[in-house]
Amino acid sequence: MIAMPAKRPPVPLSRERIIDAALHIADGQGLRRLTMRRLGDALQVEAMAIYHHLPRGKDALMDALAEHVTTVRVDPGAISGWQDRARAWARASRTALLEHPGVLSLALTRPPKGSALIAIREQTEQLHEAGAGDAVGAVRALRAYVFGSVAVEVQQSGWADPDATVRDARTAEGEREFEDGLDALLAGLGHA
Repeated sequence: MIAMPAKRPPVPLSRERIIDAALHIADGQGLRRLTMRRLGDALQVEAMAIYHHLPRGKDALMDALAEHVTTVRVDPGAISGWQDRARAWARASRTALLEHPGVLSLALTRPPKGSALIAIREQTEQLHEAGAGDAVGAVRALRAYVFGSVAVEVQQSGWADPDATVRDARTAEGEREFEDGLDALLAGLGHA
């Protein structure tokens, strides 16, 4: 008698699995192609099963995606000055946004919620503790700079062009321009 391989049990559906699958679709096919049905197919579940984890449906999914890409953490550990801490936060934010350019528009348009809001408070506290005169204003300026810089970099990379074969929104020129702009911003904040 031939033994049949044991059937692997399905991977349980979780909020994290849903977000990962949604990010994969948005980054690979664009946010417009992200539907609850397509997401259910990717997860090998009925679309309605997703609503158990995200009761508000697609709106909750969009909020969760924005929260995911805008929640960054920086361990201040050996980073002493507020400018160095600000630089670490800006770089971490840029990296997170460029990892998932498919949901950049959500990050730009959805207000921070949940863990993203907590991360902003942590950033503000860290900059204040390190000596920033106006930590709230510095965080606002840094967020605006990072979001705008990443939007320009994604646009210039050609990533958003549906006919392009570009798979990475990062560019060497974008990296250099980001660092130059960050230096200028931090210098200006230091004199404010």
